[in-house]
Amino acid sequence: MSSLDWTILAGTLLLIVSYGVWKTRGSKNINQYLLGNKEAKWWTIGLSVMATQASAITFLSTPGQAYADGMGFVQFYFGLPIAMVILCITFIPIYYKLKVYTAYEFLEGRFDLKTRSLAAFLFLIQRGLGAGITIYAPAIILSSIMGWNLNLTNLIIGLLVITYTVSGGTRAVNVTHKYQMMVIFGGLFITFFLLISYLPEGMGFVDSLKVAGATGRLDTIDFSFDWNNRYTIWSGITGGLFLQLAYFGTDQSQVQRYLSGRSIRESRMGLIFNGLLKVPMQFFILLIGIMVFVFYQNNSAPIFFNEAAYERVAESEYGSQLAPLEVQKDALEEERRTLNMAYLEAERSGDDVAVANVKEQILSNQDAQQNVRESVKTIIEQADETIETNDRDYVFITFILNHLPTGLVGLLLAVIFSAAMSSTAAELNALASTTAVDIYKRSIFASGTDQHYVTMSKVFTLMWGLFAIGFACFGTLFENLIQFVNIVGSLFYGTILGIFLVAFYIKRIYANAVFIGAVLAEIMVIAVYMNSDISFLWLNPIGCIGVIVFSFLIQSIVGGKSTKPAGQ
Repeated sequence: MSSLDWTILAGTLLLIVSYGVWKTRGSKNINQYLLGNKEAKWWTIGLSVMATQASAITFLSTPGQAYADGMGFVQFYFGLPIAMVILCITFIPIYYKLKVYTAYEFLEGRFDLKTRSLAAFLFLIQRGLGAGITIYAPAIILSSIMGWNLNLTNLIIGLLVITYTVSGGTRAVNVTHKYQMMVIFGGLFITFFLLISYLPEGMGFVDSLKVAGATGRLDTIDFSFDWNNRYTIWSGITGGLFLQLAYFGTDQSQVQRYLSGRSIRESRMGLIFNGLLKVPMQFFILLIGIMVFVFYQNNSAPIFFNEAAYERVAESEYGSQLAPLEVQKDALEEERRTLNMAYLEAERSGDDVAVANVKEQILSNQDAQQNVRESVKTIIEQADETIETNDRDYVFITFILNHLPTGLVGLLLAVIFSAAMSSTAAELNALASTTAVDIYKRSIFASGTDQHYVTMSKVFTLMWGLFAIGFACFGTLFENLIQFVNIVGSLFYGTILGIFLVAFYIKRIYANAVFIGAVLAEIMVIAVYMNSDISFLWLNPIGCIGVIVFSFLIQSIVGGKSTKPAGQ
């Protein structure tokens, strides 16, 4: 990178961190520290909710997902707008009425302490791991591409986040999220328009979509009923709905964002804003991935996108096996460029027979290129088993570093770091508040002053931050990172959501029944995940419905009531 790129990267990150520390210094009580004194306006809430979900994984991994598989991933978010409406009607009024600091406080009033603690514990497990993933995801890719030390990169990201989160709590997270999202949107729009400008002469934006469409990458909606297919309209609207309800309604990292709103109305508007903007944003990020795909159909692409790992293998004794594959790849790319223009000419002439023939040749060329790349991956595995051969997470960062002009490289790296910081900050803030309020204050030390709990919240923020950094340092690249983080969430979200739905809607089920039902449902979810190939999205309704069914059956068999009437 040039000195200008380094200046822009460092300057952007330090400015955001410094502003967050300065703007929110001196939180005096737990309400200020955990809820930001309930001063957030609706657009701050909406951007903060979006920034919490849009981690660096989103901007590194989603374009690579589109590059490899097309636009189908957007179906994952189809249940989100429906979830926002349900949350605005049901969850938000209850949380405001009870004046809670965390979502799990409500569960003790409805059930008992052990049920509250169980839900908080499940949240702490999955979100603690999630915080490590959101640090690890950009760190492993940036360290590999840039030649940086992985653990040092983890440490830099983690310490930047810890600095302003410990200093200012929820308000610091909300304030910095606004500016991080501005950097993110600005960087993405600039990249998109640059990709359009990079199209070859004779190929416009609409033409580029036709080229991508010839390979099926613009197929957005899948109406099939295949349980093993991760992304269909049915899994998105049902499984995705349950996941989004659990994430936005019971995950403290999100609940804390809208609990900091000035009023119920501000919180509702913030969630609706997120619901209206999130799907188009994800569609746009996937579209950038499609445009990167088109770019590499008209320009030479790396035969393996983790170029640093590839170079190590190429310099080893296995290098002689890679050279012929490079030659074969170059020939296929040249053929593909010719086919692209032939396809557009056939489209413009309206010759359906010619279109079909060229499309068949394009698909054959794509299969041949894929076979070459698979051969390369086989050689890499033989040379070094520690190298992850799934390289789609490296696609977008490789394009950024190799093809963006000086200055914009630093800006896009700032986008990735900002996204990592924004989501990790919200997670650490939520982990600290849940630990302080639901575990420490409730079960360990109940007689402390407000200042004591503010101090302990800062201690827990630091503790969880160090835990996340530690987990990141021992992480491993697993499949596609955007899928990995959602798989981790799906293992727990359904059970947590089931507990809340019973609490809200089924008054005849009491504490012991729902506690046992939740434990059984969680065991069932883990068993299903480990012993089947079912799409992870379906784990959310399985866990949720499992809690409801098990709780209902146990309550019917055992009978009786809790020591506390329902609803209190």
